[in-house]
Amino acid sequence: MDYQIGETGRVIVARFEDGDEILKGLKDVCIKEHIRAAVAYLIGGIKNGKIVVGPEKEELPPEPVWRFLEESHETLGIATIFWYGNEPRIHFHGTYGKRDAVKTGCLRETGNAFIVMEAIIIEIKGIDAIRELDPVSGMVLLKLKR
Repeated sequence: MDYQIGETGRVIVARFEDGDEILKGLKDVCIKEHIRAAVAYLIGGIKNGKIVVGPEKEELPPEPVWRFLEESHETLGIATIFWYGNEPRIHFHGTYGKRDAVKTGCLRETGNAFIVMEAIIIEIKGIDAIRELDPVSGMVLLKLKR
């Protein structure tokens, strides 16, 4: 395990309106506000989401198992935000519920707010970290630079 100690920077409260793209919106805020490292908490509704619910087998590189959230779902999620190249990369895990069915997974590619999605973005200062392509897993993973 590797770690660094940072401090809390700015705290941003964001409201996504019905239909807003969640991952794009988080990226846009980080670009506009020059946030290089953050954690985000999200709560609200989602629709048209694409999530990964684990690898098909426990082997590298992993083959993702995809699920689609076509209907609206209640959502509670947490994300880490670090840059990969010239853009912030969001790693968002959430729990998505509809009636008696609940799914947990990593939101990827797409997901739109349903009615409203609230986000609290907490900037982390004093951390020297990026996302980097890991050749073994084929995934873009967190790397502490020091």
